[in-house]
Amino acid sequence: MRVAANGLEIECEVSGDAAAEPMLLIMGLGMQLTAWPDEFLKALVDKGFRPITFDNRDIGLSTKLDATGMPNLLAAGMLNALGLPIRAPYLIRDMANDAVGLLDALHIERCHVVGVSMGGMIAQQLAAMSPARVRSLALVMTTSGARRLPGPTARARRALLSRPRNPHDVESRIDHAMGIWRMIGSPAYPVSDEALRAKVGRSVRRSYHPQGVARQLVAVAASGDRSPLLARISAPTLVLHGRDDPLVPVACGVDLANKIPGARLEVVDGMGHDLPLPLIPGFAASIAANCARAAP
Repeated sequence: MRVAANGLEIECEVSGDAAAEPMLLIMGLGMQLTAWPDEFLKALVDKGFRPITFDNRDIGLSTKLDATGMPNLLAAGMLNALGLPIRAPYLIRDMANDAVGLLDALHIERCHVVGVSMGGMIAQQLAAMSPARVRSLALVMTTSGARRLPGPTARARRALLSRPRNPHDVESRIDHAMGIWRMIGSPAYPVSDEALRAKVGRSVRRSYHPQGVARQLVAVAASGDRSPLLARISAPTLVLHGRDDPLVPVACGVDLANKIPGARLEVVDGMGHDLPLPLIPGFAASIAANCARAAP
């Protein structure tokens, strides 16, 4: 369903019992709500939660901000490397306001929040600026954005910035996306070509909007370091991070856990920058245990 939130139309889906505890799941860069594994949603439902997934602005079936123009990624990258300000159509805090607007539209006063990658950045901002809305916080494979932290490997960076051989051909788009997933995925938990193609194909056929991905990427770079906000997070926080993440190195997860009061850190061997199906039962159990730390 599509709801009005923060002046935009946001596509969302709600799973589980209407009486269960709501849990907002925020996906990462360029990822649609379909990127959440069905097995993960079922595991959360089985533990008594009501997962809410949605397409971030500029992605999937939510409002596209094409009128703001296509950013110059090369220029933004150079400015970021020099530590200079970057002009962006919107920032991570605007995307956090989208999340607040979505909760308002669904008449949810407080909920548990899980953020993955860029979604974890949005979740940090949400928990810091609207603490009354967040009961507990789980941050998966994400970062504070502190400049001293290590960045992606050169191969991961090239993969992220690459383009399909033929952007107008669906199969070429799928092949390209599969290459990125192979590059950043978990080395200890490889996915078969058949399963990966089905997953990626579902996303590409639902929506393909590289301009939105570019604007989201610039929003991440322009939003800078969230470290000064992290001390304001009062929700019980779990930090989950893969030891073998080539896109957001594990040092970023350690940094987050050190900067958020009372945060608990779990580092997972063999995990890269994805949500491997064999790890989902453990993820759901850890997230549920963190939720249990929240005040009634």
